Amino acid sequence: MKCRHCKTELTLEFLNLGNTPPSNAYLNKNDLIKPELTYPLRILTCTSCWLVQTEDYTDAELLFDKDYAYFSSTSKGWLDHAQNYCKMITNRFDLSSNSFVVEVASNDGYLLKNFVSKKIPCLGIEPTKSTADYSTKFGVRVIQEFFGSKVGSRMAENNEKADLVIGNNVYAHVPDINDFTDGIAALLKESGVVTLEFPHLLQLIQHNQFDTVYHEHFSYLSLNTVISIFKKSNLKVFDVEKLSTHGGSLRVYGCKHTAEHEVRKTVKDILDLENSSGLKDNSTYSAFQKLADDVKDNLIRFLLDAKSNGKSVAGYGAAAKGNTLLNYAGVRKDLIPFICDAAKSKIGKYMPGSHIPILHPSALEKNRPDYLIILPWNIADEVISQNEHLAKLGTKFVIAVPKLKII
Repeated sequence: MKCRHCKTELTLEFLNLGNTPPSNAYLNKNDLIKPELTYPLRILTCTSCWLVQTEDYTDAELLFDKDYAYFSSTSKGWLDHAQNYCKMITNRFDLSSNSFVVEVASNDGYLLKNFVSKKIPCLGIEPTKSTADYSTKFGVRVIQEFFGSKVGSRMAENNEKADLVIGNNVYAHVPDINDFTDGIAALLKESGVVTLEFPHLLQLIQHNQFDTVYHEHFSYLSLNTVISIFKKSNLKVFDVEKLSTHGGSLRVYGCKHTAEHEVRKTVKDILDLENSSGLKDNSTYSAFQKLADDVKDNLIRFLLDAKSNGKSVAGYGAAAKGNTLLNYAGVRKDLIPFICDAAKSKIGKYMPGSHIPILHPSALEKNRPDYLIILPWNIADEVISQNEHLAKLGTKFVIAVPKLKII
């Protein structure tokens, strides 16, 4: 296989999690008696541009279908993050009713609804029908399709160039990252700005966040690699911020290479940090598999000990990262009988691979567990706060990544 960005032959393996189903392919009851498709989940590193990427195996259309079940609006943390972003970006770039904002992968409208309320013209581009339909309740105009150079060029030809293009947690999901970036370049006005938020590869490695690896994440990104991808599309990165989201993310600010936005010192600072942390050293990537294996082994050991000691266990958060962890560890419902989640789109379904049922959080009241494993560790504080009453009754919270922790 060749690198999706620079076409260098890939030989350096970063992580191999075996064969698993797509992490958001939640099952209905009738699906449990049918064969379940699994695909290799193997991650390779390009030693030329340092893009970390999944091994090719399937089309994006199979991953983000009409039943795609991730709705951003189910998390208060994400709603607050979106509101704060809208306020910041509006002030920084003087957005108004004369501006035009486009969000790529707008999900359920959780972010753009803030621009609607400010009467700033905006448009969402979202390929999945379930989330695109939901966003209309907020008054968000949506085009339902995958974004790329064809869409960006078409909008530019129709005089729909953007003052601001937003791509929050989508850049890693794009199979053809060069074409996607070309689309952004076509869509931007001459002085327009694009902001992209994505999990930072450095944080993934340093904090052993291997469970953020799944088929829907085609790329695992460093600033160094993003600058290279932008350059190919005649874009430049002029600012970057560290974020706490997803266990440590970057927000990059980009524009056309001819635009007058001055490159800030923050860009050099992050590049220096990446270089000093070994993101251009082969050994950094070849050593990562053992870290993932240690988490898997410790989780299995904990669950088996709990079962042998007669302790009950439940899970919270039917998140994609949870599916990666459970399927790699081979966990089934004999060890975790059920998982609770607040998302209506997931309740009543089953986790892919493990077939663990997903229940409403009220199930924790009827069957209070001795241990509650929080699978989406990035919102652990929010989950613990919402379930403080369980702790008072004796339930202990468990987080498996980056290492097993009982609270």
